[in-house]
Amino acid sequence: MTKKNKTPFGIFTEAIGLYFSNFGKFTKYMTFPVLGQILGLILTLICTLVYSKHLPNLIEQYKIFNNFNTLVLMSVVVAIPGLIIFIKAFWEYLVAYGAINSMLDNMLKSGKVYDFSAHTELIKRRTASFVSLWLIIGIFSVFASFPLLWVPAGVVAIYLVLVFQVFTYEPELSPAGCIKESFNLIKGHFLPTFMLVAMAGLLCWVFIPQIFDYIFNILGVNKFISTGIIPVMEVLPFDEINSFLSEYKLPMIKEDAAAMFVSTTIVTQILIQYTLPLRSIMCGLWYKELKGSSQNAEKKKTAKKRPSEKLMEESHKKLTKRLDKNILKRASEKNDDE
Repeated sequence: MTKKNKTPFGIFTEAIGLYFSNFGKFTKYMTFPVLGQILGLILTLICTLVYSKHLPNLIEQYKIFNNFNTLVLMSVVVAIPGLIIFIKAFWEYLVAYGAINSMLDNMLKSGKVYDFSAHTELIKRRTASFVSLWLIIGIFSVFASFPLLWVPAGVVAIYLVLVFQVFTYEPELSPAGCIKESFNLIKGHFLPTFMLVAMAGLLCWVFIPQIFDYIFNILGVNKFISTGIIPVMEVLPFDEINSFLSEYKLPMIKEDAAAMFVSTTIVTQILIQYTLPLRSIMCGLWYKELKGSSQNAEKKKTAKKRPSEKLMEESHKKLTKRLDKNILKRASEKNDDE
């Protein structure tokens, strides 16, 4: 009995089942990579604001602060603790792109995921290659940010969607080889891949954030977060910004509205990052599906020969037999003459 190929929707539903059956573990695994970035940025911002607020007094009391080099150095020093936390969390988040793919094999075998540190270590052992791959993706993202390149970059992005799966499951490949293999796997499967990416995007980037945004608005969570952001908004030059907008007859920006927008954006970004395991599982299942199909097609190609190839092979065998007979005949005649 042959194995039935899975559709994008089948992959989509299977990934959701695997993700939510291990929801608690994935949530715990992603907490520091996600919230650590937010914590690091908040800490950096608070330290910088406190330093800026007390800077006039520091300059007045201590002559050393009345120096440009000192001011720059101290600005860096006060930001270091928050930046360290942010960089550490951001790195762990990037590593998760590969580690979750490694976890997928355990989930497919037992339905459970465990030993997170071991899966993470598999990726960190190849840090140089992993960073190189992210560097290539980063350069591509910079070019893709130009509006004129949005459409072609979007097409290329679909072909790149499996690079981290290839990196995890085929460790012998270089970063460039991972990109090439992702292209090869998706070639001929662009539309199904696009459908899967679209479903994952709608779920993780639209539906889940919108549902939580609605709930948080009812509970007043967004309002509470925005209240804490307002002091930061007060530091920004809103008068100058609104003066510029008024010249072009654009609507004015209010501090509370800006704080609410930032609050909603932060919550949405947190939710999107927390659903990284779900998106990675989908791509991992799709990689296995396409890789299996590719290997089966290759086996069929080598096993099944075209009629023309069979005729050529039979002709070659007959010709070889004739040549062998003629060679033996001439050899025996030569022996008789001798």
